Amino acid sequence: MKHVKSNGAGGRGVKRAVGERNAEATGRAAPKRPDPELVERARRRKFTAEYKLRVLREADACSGAGEVGALLRREGLYSSHLSTWRQQRDQGALASLGRTRGRRKRHPLEAEVGQWRQRAERAEAELAKARKVIEVQGKVSALLGVLLEPGSATREESSER
Repeated sequence: MKHVKSNGAGGRGVKRAVGERNAEATGRAAPKRPDPELVERARRRKFTAEYKLRVLREADACSGAGEVGALLRREGLYSSHLSTWRQQRDQGALASLGRTRGRRKRHPLEAEVGQWRQRAERAEAELAKARKVIEVQGKVSALLGVLLEPGSATREESSER
């Protein structure tokens, strides 16, 4: 069993292991500060096309040993950034990088056309239902007309009673 002693600083009946300290026991509490090294939520860095081109121009202008490394350290970049950005520049992709990512906004007329299409589809569905109802009503009317004709079996049966 561990050696346990009461140190009296934590109040009556509190027992701690030998050598254990608590902030309350020392009389000073450790302040709760956020760690400056940690970010609450990690975010992906976004570089504009102008920034990429500026860094590439500076990197291409470096001629001495270690100048590119100093540039990368100063800007907080990796060498893979430079190689990727050079490929993009050579392919002409940096010109199109200035645009924002995501879906393009729809033209207002396209939205209106979509609404009209939905209304037309609903109207066509209602028309199809109405045609079926009319067809059923015609069949029922024809059936009842046959049954109610003079001389039909139902009239003869009802007159006999």
